[in-house]
Amino acid sequence: MGDRFTGAGARGAADALAADNDATVIGFGPTEVNGHPGFRAEIETRYTVGDSIIPGTESKHAKADATAVIAPRCDVGPEADPDRPVELICDGGDPIEIDPDDFEPGDLPDASVLFAVHLAD
Repeated sequence: MGDRFTGAGARGAADALAADNDATVIGFGPTEVNGHPGFRAEIETRYTVGDSIIPGTESKHAKADATAVIAPRCDVGPEADPDRPVELICDGGDPIEIDPDDFEPGDLPDASVLFAVHLAD
């Protein structure tokens, strides 16, 4: 994973999504899938299964886990040259030019343009 990838806010987002679904995060941590960073979360419902056709499950809590992966949407332009500004091609859109010699943090597009988040399992 990148050395500046902290995932700040990822655990809070997982907790909030679980709470919205009357569940609790019982396991959480960073992971990597096919070279892409991500997070794996395990949740458990706060309520029991209740009446069921399967004997002995009435007092059981449902558990689930999922892995969200962060994948780049962009590639470096085919004519990359370390002496010129970097050109990113993102999902076939217009090129995004980044000049390291004249760079301001606000020059980058929104993270959703640069990266996609999807479930890996």
